[in-house]
Amino acid sequence: VQTGNGRTGSLYAYEQFGIEPDIVSTAKGLAGGLPMGATLFNEKTQYVLTAGAHATTFGGNPICAAAGCTIIERLTPEFLATVKAKGDYVKHALDGKLGVVGVSGMGLMIGIETTVDPKDVIAKCLEKGVVCLSAKNKVRLLPALNIPQEQLEKAITILADVIGELASK
Repeated sequence: VQTGNGRTGSLYAYEQFGIEPDIVSTAKGLAGGLPMGATLFNEKTQYVLTAGAHATTFGGNPICAAAGCTIIERLTPEFLATVKAKGDYVKHALDGKLGVVGVSGMGLMIGIETTVDPKDVIAKCLEKGVVCLSAKNKVRLLPALNIPQEQLEKAITILADVIGELASK
């Protein structure tokens, strides 16, 4: 669910691994923040669920469906290439910086392992206007896919400075 709708630089992350799943579930970014989810079936599994076998709270909502169509239309190959490029920028900008052990992820779903507590990084970044998350022992970045490059660069500079400052103590 989290790796779909362009987050990793392709419509769905599986596309970058040369596999074809039988079933794909997607939500979160599908309707641009509005509540919507979908399940995609291939020919092998298309009849697994029959009418009435599955229910949904927001199924058939025309506003969310319209938003979902708009989002899918915007996820063009050109746009997805910018998501990949922004992710590559983040990885290269943080690689080798003081306090950064490693940077992983795809597109704009990024994890940063640091020598310092991620919670301290998150708190300090928030003070400086940059919102980060944590995932286990990593600082996690999930910026908007359409984040302007200038904003991304400013945020990554702040993040690198914060990690470096905490690591030098």
